[in-house]
Amino acid sequence: MTTSDTPRADEQVILVSNRGPVTFHTDDNGDQIMVPGGGGLVTALSGLVELTPVVWISAAISDDDARIQRAAGNAPIPIPGRGTRTTSRFVLIKREVYDQYYNVIANPMLWFIQHYLWNLSRAPDIRQNELDAWELGYQVANRRFAEVVSQELSRRPDATVMLHDYHLYTAPGVIREAHPDAFLHFFVHIPWSQPDYWRVLPNHIREAVLEGLLANDIIAFHTARYARNFLLCCEDLLGLRVDYDQRLVQWQGRDVWIRSYPISVNAPTFEAIAASPEVAAEEAPILRRRRTYLIVRVDRVDLSKNAIRGFVAFDVFLDRYPEFAEEITFFALLQPSRQDVPEYVEYLDKIREVVSRINTKHGNTDWMPIDLRIQSNMAQAVAAYKHFDVLMVNAIYDGMNLVAKEGPLINERNGVMILSENTGAHEELGSFALSVNPFDIEDQAEAIYKALTMPLDERSERLNHIKRIVRENDIEKWMNAQQVDIAAKRDHDQDNRARASNMTDD
Repeated sequence: MTTSDTPRADEQVILVSNRGPVTFHTDDNGDQIMVPGGGGLVTALSGLVELTPVVWISAAISDDDARIQRAAGNAPIPIPGRGTRTTSRFVLIKREVYDQYYNVIANPMLWFIQHYLWNLSRAPDIRQNELDAWELGYQVANRRFAEVVSQELSRRPDATVMLHDYHLYTAPGVIREAHPDAFLHFFVHIPWSQPDYWRVLPNHIREAVLEGLLANDIIAFHTARYARNFLLCCEDLLGLRVDYDQRLVQWQGRDVWIRSYPISVNAPTFEAIAASPEVAAEEAPILRRRRTYLIVRVDRVDLSKNAIRGFVAFDVFLDRYPEFAEEITFFALLQPSRQDVPEYVEYLDKIREVVSRINTKHGNTDWMPIDLRIQSNMAQAVAAYKHFDVLMVNAIYDGMNLVAKEGPLINERNGVMILSENTGAHEELGSFALSVNPFDIEDQAEAIYKALTMPLDERSERLNHIKRIVRENDIEKWMNAQQVDIAAKRDHDQDNRARASNMTDD
């Protein structure tokens, strides 16, 4: 890498994530169709391919993905519409292995560990099923990812390997064994919990996670807090000496850098979406239905998003401030998520139950306090962002939470954001939002009232500060900061090798 802000056109990046930029399906007519990859991570990483050539390695999700890759052998597959700069390779993983890797270990085990979601008096019960899923699912899948990365490194040994998220914690160790001089960069997109919570996992599993990550040259998080938690884990769980000032760990003769880069959105692109005809079509019904005030939340139906406490806080607010009755609507657009995990099915049922109770308690034939939509509708979400008076982002823990950046960026009503102090976004935006403890119902209820009664000039000032930060710290800045550190780390390692060589010669 060079030390310039963007990579050279001839540089090669091997990008690795569980889900990739596209997946293929056969429709009812027998035609093969390409579907863009879903999720915020894929959207964010898609910006990288505009800066540098990329081979994007991801799991074969569909049967068509697997069939196309088998036909190509070990060769990358051109992605239609992406030109020749971006190619894809699908990792072939047996269905039963993928199920254990993804549905038993990655979700929910690691996800729950890193978001502090377990009710430890009741769960988890780590028994033979989970131990087998670790060995025969997660570890096997990670080795398959590592094998494909190794094949690509054999073709381009100077490439930078950029791995992403909790699905791939042990793959870097396997890659390092095969390619000791490879440059490995790993980004953890979810929170990193403190050492005591990692002790929920059996010793051999948590050590394998940490040691797998330490095979990288740089380990990245969204916030300084999560980077520090990782350093604490290295010290407490592995007994390593860590340098908190330099943010590094020495592991097997290498300096491993621990860094934080807050991810953001592509502001111009998102603002263009907000001005699109599709969004305008969704705005009209929102404006027709709205009362004097509009509270908005947009989330996945995930336990970490804390929707139920947000609704209960609204219930308390209506009890305490009855003058707002029939003057306010809480519009909640919740995207179904992981409905194959029992805890998520139960949580969605509980959300519906709580909302029904609140609507029955406070509503009447002309007014329902909470307008709950369980669906995925991007245009509708963006339309709601434009018109909120209050945006509720009260996650229990979140790696970043891009809703906290998307919503204020395009809001046109001097809306106020209520923001959990445990979101990654709080590190950047907390000073200009109303900061809340996500477990404190009273705190959240009072924050709703404060937001609705805040003077216009204060609302405007807070919102404009958030808009400025989101525009300045955009997705390109996030990627460039990593590229600069990759270049610096390569130079650092080269200097260390040169010094070691000189000492040997002497």
